[in-house]
Amino acid sequence: MEEFVEALFGFPAMVFTFALIVVLVFWLCVLVGALEHDAFDAGPGSDALGLGGVPATVGVSLVVAVSWALSLIGGILLHRAELPDSAHALAATAVLLGAIAVAWTATRILVRPLRHLFPDEPGPSLLDFVGRTCTIRTGRVDAVFGQAEVTGRDGGTAIVQVRQYGADHLVAGGTGLLYAYDDTGEFFWVASFDAVSDPGTPPA
Repeated sequence: MEEFVEALFGFPAMVFTFALIVVLVFWLCVLVGALEHDAFDAGPGSDALGLGGVPATVGVSLVVAVSWALSLIGGILLHRAELPDSAHALAATAVLLGAIAVAWTATRILVRPLRHLFPDEPGPSLLDFVGRTCTIRTGRVDAVFGQAEVTGRDGGTAIVQVRQYGADHLVAGGTGLLYAYDDTGEFFWVASFDAVSDPGTPPA
């Protein structure tokens, strides 16, 4: 046990021991919900590490964990070797660099099956609903009120706010056409799909 503790807080393992503590605290915050989901967004940070396809937080965590394990094992072996101080320092430095190199290579292999969990394609946008038909879910739709259910290209459904610029007979169960989206009001302009072929232009 004493040998393990000395290796844990000795060079080179101590370099990664404190980094591992930071990583563990980060994942603990994730588990308790203290961090937002965008901490896992894949971005240029992972590409810079040569770990494209996964978030930098995942790649760095794996590199740190593997480096720590390798440097700890190396530290224990060096302790048992009882080398002179100068030789021990050189060997420990070699273990440090070797642990980083092996950990980085191992992480590149480990993240490959994880890449499909973090697709590069952007998520669905409300603008994808423009041009699609919908089913009215409220008793009326006017310039200030209305909701409808729309089905996306992936087969999923969503309830959206809808407004109409006109006097179409839009009631629950009717079919409408979403022909424009208002970013300010966060609603769709809708027209009766059966009665209107050219819904016109929404007001400014």
